[in-house]
Amino acid sequence: MLRSLYSGISGLRSHQTMLDVTGNNIANVNTTGYKATAVQFQDTLSQLTQGATAPGANNGGGNPAQVGLGVLVSGITTNFTQGSAQSTGRATDMMISGDGYFVTKQGTQTTYTRAGAFDLDAEGRLVTTDGKIVQGWTGVNGVINTGGAVGNVQLPDGAIAPAVATSQATVGGNLPSETAVGGTVVRDMDVYDANGVATVVPLTFTRTAGGWTASAGDSRLTSPSPTASRTPPTPTP
Repeated sequence: MLRSLYSGISGLRSHQTMLDVTGNNIANVNTTGYKATAVQFQDTLSQLTQGATAPGANNGGGNPAQVGLGVLVSGITTNFTQGSAQSTGRATDMMISGDGYFVTKQGTQTTYTRAGAFDLDAEGRLVTTDGKIVQGWTGVNGVINTGGAVGNVQLPDGAIAPAVATSQATVGGNLPSETAVGGTVVRDMDVYDANGVATVVPLTFTRTAGGWTASAGDSRLTSPSPTASRTPPTPTP
């Protein structure tokens, strides 16, 4: 009687642990970067009440008689499968695709997390919601040394990237195939000068016997001055 009661109690205790884990998973349904856990059960070592018998000349063998002594929690495993991507609308929120962790530091303690809900503090450092500073490599002239020591990820307040003039432009689209040889198609394109003032530059496409030629002129001039020309492949209807 006591043995059967103990088996039942062991089941209640183990399933109480399972309910605790399930409740914790439900409670963290909106926790950023949370990984669900699951309880793994195992049976307790059985008690042998009757041993097995070997077969004889006139009788067969007998199986042993064993009585289970209940159940135990063998472990609680974490599901580290990749979560789904979700847009938050915040530029400082990040996500790890695949394996890995974000490295954070608080004082002399280094911790790791999958939660990428970051923000910038008053000194421009990237920090977690509880104040840990995100660690990373600092690029030098656009080059990142992944073998070097990590440090605080810091964005200087008010830093502005210098403007870089455009040296090349790519235009894509379709041209009407029914255009006769010598015919032109004009398309306007907005460009911006060093002061950010918009200027309309017309692109003129001229049909030739072998395809098309393209030229661009500045609308501020009295007459278009071709600045570029090329022969794209003949478009299909």
